[in-house]
Amino acid sequence: MVINNSFYNRINKIQGGQTAPPSQKPTETQGDFGKILQEKVQQNAGVKFSKHAEMRLQSRNINLTQAQKEKIGDAVKRAEEKGVKDSLVLMDNMAFVVSVKNKTVITAVNSSELKDNVFTNIDGAVFA
Repeated sequence: MVINNSFYNRINKIQGGQTAPPSQKPTETQGDFGKILQEKVQQNAGVKFSKHAEMRLQSRNINLTQAQKEKIGDAVKRAEEKGVKDSLVLMDNMAFVVSVKNKTVITAVNSSELKDNVFTNIDGAVFA
């Protein structure tokens, strides 16, 4: 505080007492954090399914295994590397229209409906 151009310090030092030792951050927790972060990133690396795609999967009796979902995710990564924005992913007599940017499956078609079908609004196709 300044009074008449003189500085007055109203805070006094604590007399006596003990000071706490400096704390050290354990390196194990940092490793755990990195591990957890990496796991979360890998979980999010997979594709999501829009509500429309989920409805199509149910109505067309398409049950995807985890391995098939991973294949779709790999196909999306390959499409992304080539600069594709919206892709048609063909796999196991099924087709999926995928937003590569959002990593989201937009719709799904089974083998019986692949005939005489036209896919629009895509700029790339990937065989998985």
